[in-house]
Amino acid sequence: MSNRAVESLRAVLARVGAQEDLNFLLTNRIPRRLATQFMGRFGKITNPTVRDLSIGIWRLFADPNLGEAAKEEFTSLHDCFIRELKPGARPIDPDPAVLTSPCDAIVGACGRIEGIDLIQAKGFPYTLYDLLVDPALVDLYRDGSYVTLRLTSSMYHRFHAPADCTVERVTYISGDTWNTNPIAVNRVEKLFCKNERAVLRTRLHAGGHVVTLVPVASILVASIRLHFLDVLLHLGYPGPNVIACEAPLRKGEEMGWFELGSTIVAFAPAGFSLCEGAITGTVIRMGQPLLRLP
Repeated sequence: MSNRAVESLRAVLARVGAQEDLNFLLTNRIPRRLATQFMGRFGKITNPTVRDLSIGIWRLFADPNLGEAAKEEFTSLHDCFIRELKPGARPIDPDPAVLTSPCDAIVGACGRIEGIDLIQAKGFPYTLYDLLVDPALVDLYRDGSYVTLRLTSSMYHRFHAPADCTVERVTYISGDTWNTNPIAVNRVEKLFCKNERAVLRTRLHAGGHVVTLVPVASILVASIRLHFLDVLLHLGYPGPNVIACEAPLRKGEEMGWFELGSTIVAFAPAGFSLCEGAITGTVIRMGQPLLRLP
């Protein structure tokens, strides 16, 4: 490679690095909780001018497919974010031996858990206990499988049951609101373990296996709605932190939604395997194969 080509490459990398630095500063080095609380209130304003302007600005920076939404008009920015889809927009894989993706997402770090250690991003490990804070679940998923699913702001924000199952317990863990985009994930150690999150313990009707989904909040999100609970999990939620429940769900049935975009980490015991489409960097849609039962 010539010296000129090398210099050009260095210049490109420098520009990319500068853009990443700016993104990280703008989305993390601000009062994250205040910004999140403000966005939560602002997004629900139903004034037509505010609604149209905010949705228009959002669409300048994102590329949501509003054509597949169940309705054409929205009452607010928030209403647009949590939009439902037209019936049949997300076919559910019917194979009972397959767990489907609970959401539209980009597949992040995934694979086998090494003992209790897994990867957030290259060079950034964390442990099951860091994220789940439950010794029983740590033992259950030792040497098991995991998949990190990142929802971008333009994606469909609702998430669904990956199989016929019953949600047995929800553990709410208060925390920070770091951005969960790749720039932050590659810079902030144990980011998922620092953020607001809910641990959803579910028991599959087929085989009785316990599969856990961990919706992780992010800046401007920090609010998780679960249909089977009569509370909204958010920054001001007073508790209790462990909520026992018995919520049976059919495969593909809606579980809840994020207020914006964020991350779900799915855990399965040893013996489960990743499906062919679950590859880091690929886009997966809700209802497509994610994990295969033993």
